[in-house]
Amino acid sequence: MEPIIRRLRRKYGPIVTLQIGSRPAIFITDHAVAHRVFIQSRTAFASRPVLETTKVLLTDQHTLTSAPYGSLWRVLRKNFVSCFHHSRLRLYSSGRKWALDILKDKLLADKNLSDGILVQDHFRHTLFSVLAYMVFGEKLEENAIREIEALQRITVVNFNRFNVLNFMPRLGKIVFRSLWKELLEIRRNQEHVLLPYIRARREKINASVKGKRMQEAPTTAEKMSEKAEEEKENVPSYVDTLLDLQLPQEYGRRKLSEEEIVSLCLEFLNAGTDTTISTIQWVMANLVKFQEKQERLLREINLVARKGEELREEDFKKMPYLKAVVLEAIRRHPPSHFIIWHAALEDTVLDGYAIPKNAMVNATVAEMGWDPSVWEDPLEFKPERFLGEDGDVECDLKGVKEIKMMPFGVGIRACPAISMAFLHLEYFVANLVREFSWTAVDGEDVDLTEKQDFTIVMKNPLRVHICPRIH
Repeated sequence: MEPIIRRLRRKYGPIVTLQIGSRPAIFITDHAVAHRVFIQSRTAFASRPVLETTKVLLTDQHTLTSAPYGSLWRVLRKNFVSCFHHSRLRLYSSGRKWALDILKDKLLADKNLSDGILVQDHFRHTLFSVLAYMVFGEKLEENAIREIEALQRITVVNFNRFNVLNFMPRLGKIVFRSLWKELLEIRRNQEHVLLPYIRARREKINASVKGKRMQEAPTTAEKMSEKAEEEKENVPSYVDTLLDLQLPQEYGRRKLSEEEIVSLCLEFLNAGTDTTISTIQWVMANLVKFQEKQERLLREINLVARKGEELREEDFKKMPYLKAVVLEAIRRHPPSHFIIWHAALEDTVLDGYAIPKNAMVNATVAEMGWDPSVWEDPLEFKPERFLGEDGDVECDLKGVKEIKMMPFGVGIRACPAISMAFLHLEYFVANLVREFSWTAVDGEDVDLTEKQDFTIVMKNPLRVHICPRIH
């Protein structure tokens, strides 16, 4: 699709319309126009298209990503942001350290493989471990994480196969009966795997509340000791907030159903894994290919990190080159070349073009990040481009004044997990570079060719040799 849009832009200008199904699909290909659409227009393009039949089955349009602009979306977003605000992410530091230790052990176990370590599976398991910890508040056993991971991959890898069911859905359920049954089975498996963890969390909360009511009034010292122990053992989870969440008035002021909680948990796992996994792999691939950048990053880490101590969240604020490396990887290799579809809330005129109500609106993320009129040598990997004269990072991902790149989207419907994504990227990249020297497999160059999967991934997944560094 990108070559078509690129060709049409050269001929017709920065706003390109294609007919996809029964609705017009409008692509914004210019930085200034994107700013007017997603920042200045605010709510005019802040809704979502009505979901197709197959996606309704899996989300019921009651998720943060898919909910139309309105009260439901505001409730879900407010809950998510309050749960994973950057000031609260340190609550999950134990889970990050636990997942990092597992990753280091797996890398060390494979370090003598003659054809190198295929890192993507290790990265995937690590990210699933962290996110499952944040969702369920528990450090799950490896087989449990593998089960959830397999569930997500089946959904992602096979989902396009079910698109045929979206054309005349009633007839499709009859003509493609076996395919419809397969989709229903995937949904049943999702609930079968995740509901026990959700119910266990509910029981734990209820038992904790009941236990506190039955206890005698503790002394002040006992209260302080009890609180410290609870904070150490009880990590607040995403599920905890969903169990307590009340939907707005037009949805009956009711609690979420178990099926809706399953959908929201899957949304969190889907959105937070593949994008971060592919970005970590792109970062490490470029650091392997350009050894001088890996050495520069290592020098910065060693200047900040205390010997024998683990890296802490506050350490990353003192590592501008680390942030620049991550930003450059996201600019050069955005996880998706387009944003999630927006929908126009009403008939609108944009730069003389009539945009009808419910029209689908998108933006060419990759093309904006590679625009030579904005970025010097846009196809080169140059983290230094994000460093100002004083050495600090200069980049406005929110696009408040102008949009130069928008890998997380911008405006009201921008990704609410930007802080979390950057923390995970910086945490794992910094620790991996600190612990190991990363080099290419002997006689091979790192191939940075892209291919489309659920996200944009390496056509030839990264294989490396590692050598533990002597601290």
